[in-house]
Amino acid sequence: MKRKEMTKIQLTAQQGLTAKEAQARLAATGTNELVAAKKPALWQQIARHLSDVSSLVLLFAVGLASYMALFQGGGWTKTIVIGSILVINVIIGMYQEASAEKALAALQSMSLPETTVRRDDIAQTLKAKDVVPGDLVLLKAGDQVPADGVVLQSTNLAVDEAVLTGESVPVTKEKLTDPAGATESQQVFSGTAVTAGTAVIQVVTTGMATELGQIAGLLNKTKKRATPLQGRLNKLSAWLTTFAVLGGMVIFALSIWMQNQGLADSLMIGISLAVAAVPETLPIIVTISLAHGVKRMAKRNAIMRRVNAVETIGGVDVIASDKTGTLTQNQMTITRYWTPNSNAAAAEDLTPAGEKLMRYLGLATNAEIQVVNGKEETMGDPTELAIIRWMSSHDRSRQKFEKKAPRLAEDPFDSTKKTMATVHSLADGQQLVIVKGAFDRLPIAWTPDQLAQAQAIHDQFGQQALRVLSVGYKVMPATTTHDWATLTKNLTFAGLVGIIDPPRPEVIPAIREAKRAGIKPVMITGDHMVTAEAIAKEIGLLTPGQLVMSGDELQTLTDAELASQIEDIAVYARVSPTDKIRIVQAWQNAGKTVAMTGDGVNDAPALKAADVGIAMGITGTEVSKGAADMVLTDDNFATIIAAVREGRTVYQNILKAVEFLVGVNFAQIFLMVGAVLMGWGAPLLAEQLLLINVLADGIPGFYISREPGEKEAMEQPPVANDESLFARGLGSRLATRAVTFTFLTLGIYAIGRFGLTAGQATMGMTMVFLVLAVGSMVDIYAIKDRQPLTLKSLKRNPRLNGAMALAIALVIAIATIPGLQSMFGLISLPAVAWLIVVPAMFVPTIVLEIAKRWQRQSTTNWVAEID
Repeated sequence: MKRKEMTKIQLTAQQGLTAKEAQARLAATGTNELVAAKKPALWQQIARHLSDVSSLVLLFAVGLASYMALFQGGGWTKTIVIGSILVINVIIGMYQEASAEKALAALQSMSLPETTVRRDDIAQTLKAKDVVPGDLVLLKAGDQVPADGVVLQSTNLAVDEAVLTGESVPVTKEKLTDPAGATESQQVFSGTAVTAGTAVIQVVTTGMATELGQIAGLLNKTKKRATPLQGRLNKLSAWLTTFAVLGGMVIFALSIWMQNQGLADSLMIGISLAVAAVPETLPIIVTISLAHGVKRMAKRNAIMRRVNAVETIGGVDVIASDKTGTLTQNQMTITRYWTPNSNAAAAEDLTPAGEKLMRYLGLATNAEIQVVNGKEETMGDPTELAIIRWMSSHDRSRQKFEKKAPRLAEDPFDSTKKTMATVHSLADGQQLVIVKGAFDRLPIAWTPDQLAQAQAIHDQFGQQALRVLSVGYKVMPATTTHDWATLTKNLTFAGLVGIIDPPRPEVIPAIREAKRAGIKPVMITGDHMVTAEAIAKEIGLLTPGQLVMSGDELQTLTDAELASQIEDIAVYARVSPTDKIRIVQAWQNAGKTVAMTGDGVNDAPALKAADVGIAMGITGTEVSKGAADMVLTDDNFATIIAAVREGRTVYQNILKAVEFLVGVNFAQIFLMVGAVLMGWGAPLLAEQLLLINVLADGIPGFYISREPGEKEAMEQPPVANDESLFARGLGSRLATRAVTFTFLTLGIYAIGRFGLTAGQATMGMTMVFLVLAVGSMVDIYAIKDRQPLTLKSLKRNPRLNGAMALAIALVIAIATIPGLQSMFGLISLPAVAWLIVVPAMFVPTIVLEIAKRWQRQSTTNWVAEID
């Protein structure tokens, strides 16, 4: 992560600021706190959520339903149902905004309440918000850094900067040597934690001017763009609203002009048709589909914090993933070792020389791994934990080694010398000295050939992105001296090991599946380029022709230059929070839907900017989780791909709901207008239209969300942001269904009114009601599966079958029970009418199945010709 450069620093006197100086600086710079952007008033939030097209459609429907209830005696049920849907949509939207605010609240909670400073030459504890630039802060292991500053004094100081960088290895800090400018190793940052040593730091920046404050500022400014589904449904709602209103106006005018109906009756049928033509149940079916997707994803270790992200994750084109813990195991592991006069070997192949090397490493290690209540608990440096795991994998342990060579003394690791030394007692009375650390810091008695050979292996391991740890030793007579400089001279080289955080085994097939699904995986990490490149190649993310770019290189590119290369860059290393946002927005500007993973505080702005922000549930900070749309409970990249599969299933089911609801709505308008134009009058009453819209469409539609995913879901490219809702055959299927129902119902009405009776409208009306209500339910089976219908697919969704049975039973009851018949303007049908109605109910399903088979056959023939 690239830091802002510190200019010349005016050093504070050793006794610290005076109380008067501190008060003046507090007044000038403000408190050391993070500030949230001003929140809109409640009424403004509600108004914004009511201003989108889908909400306006619902408001229109509520108004029409209320008019009917007030002036036509239609009852308030419709108003209550539609109004409830509207309220639920507004509440969901406001909940999503509240979730985003929690990210900043979590960031603010990272500011510790108190800290220790030196003022007036007295160490005193005060509120961290009162720390000012120039203050001298006293730190020790376990403390949190209260503000950004420079290190004036330190003893073995190490700081965990994972909240900012995402990297779990503590960073060694050194004291300031030149007030004209501090290097990164001489700076400490607000929100980070001291893991070892002590220090006196001088505060340079506080509050929103700190690194943490800059991230808070990005969170304040970063806005989440609307999901692709929201945009498509808004366009659909606007189009349907226009069409429905025009249809209502046409039927209203025709009823007065051609049928000489009264104004009230004509207005009633026009308003009812307009309301019926708008699928009011679609928003709630979409919500149910998304909620069901949330449940299914939770079972796959993906917790959705924002409901709409369920659909968005299914349409992602790019997954920008962190490396550590997501693509890798977040567990440093020894994978290779080498001893003098032997070849490099895999860690699992332990030779006698390798065991000797392991023994020396184990004796000079302090880390521990314990299993408490079935859960692994680790203590110690990640590098030393790798040694413990290597020993454990070969049934060795430090305790076993120490029985033969008890430790007598230790010289701890120091950032200056970059080594650690231990002395052990041997059975023959001699002592064993072991030194482990950086290869170039071991005091080995090399011959030129030995050094050249060891250096070559060291460099080879480095090129493989392995972190190298070297070991030297010597056996000497017992001594009481603890002069470490003398004890550690003229060591014999024992060998070296290569350590890396290895890829998760399930990531490689997940990367393959992502690419097969048309998704580009990208690695964005704070780690070194060599390490990132090696891991990316190993897991198949980086392929020939793809580029690796550092944060420094990225910052030299203009937005136009980045846009021209964005498709070719697969790995970004050593990047900053602003770099991450820039990468996300560059992809978005290219028309792509982007998912971004992260676990540190520094990831939060990019998580918020991405179309789907994905936080790590195990290693992630509360800040990253608060900014994210989805949290992985297993921190696993493969879980993201499983979530993509579920998201695509949800989107498919929403499209099926649109197809199911909208096709018949068009047919209703064409039926009504066509019948009136032919001088037949309205073939359905207002209450019959509304009953079909709510009962026949609504009840089965609620359960289409439970359809399992199509087999081809992960073999198709993602849905483009500018792709129409009616693409991929939906428009033609809607047209086929609407035309089929229009001609079928007009024909049935004509048969019932003019063929079976001498102009009895109620006979034709009852027959049309049954065919339209039951027929539009039955053909859901042809809609719910893109494959040809089979007995197996009919049984696959038992809840849908139960809902269908209930809805059909209610429709039949209304059409046959005398009291209900009269309530809805229906009559009892003779047997001959039933012989016509029952087969007609299955005509749309048969037509759709024929069209489905014809389309699949045409596609198969076309593919065969191409091959």
